Amino acid sequence: MKKLLAVSLLAVGAFSAQAQNVNITSKTSEVKIFSKTPVEDIEAVNKKARAIINPNSMDIAVRITNTDFDFPNNLMEEHFNEKYMESEKYPTSIFTGKINKKIDFTVAGTYEVEAVGKLNMHGVTKDKTLKGTIVVSESGVVLKCNFDVMLVDFNIERPSIVMAKIAEKIDIVTVFSFPLKK
Repeated sequence: MKKLLAVSLLAVGAFSAQAQNVNITSKTSEVKIFSKTPVEDIEAVNKKARAIINPNSMDIAVRITNTDFDFPNNLMEEHFNEKYMESEKYPTSIFTGKINKKIDFTVAGTYEVEAVGKLNMHGVTKDKTLKGTIVVSESGVVLKCNFDVMLVDFNIERPSIVMAKIAEKIDIVTVFSFPLKK
């Protein structure tokens, strides 16, 4: 009987420890990139990116497959993947970091946060601090973040023939939705 009780307590303890460390994974996402120049505005959307947050440690990881961006026309998409991002060689862009504030995902509210970490894009890794908002509601968690990327920082070249059409700084807007399990 004592053995059964000890095994039961061990199992409950292991389950409780695991429950506290359960990651939440985004169900839907939208990552928009925007290049604004006097000659042309370019916008693309990726709705297949994924993010994971560990509510216990507040670690975050975001993975974007570069070929999942949809552009207004096929030529823009082809140039983005072949000439700029070199998506065959560098298929993903990844951010890993830590959110600076402990959030209780059981308490509804809006929280201003920063995530400090590393952004890897086009084979280059840079330190990056991203500011955003986490909104917790009955239906789940929404993480929103706006930031920009300088192409030169990630060795992304703009050929002189299209330099006037592509901005040096690309604006990025992200929205990730995480359902909460009840």
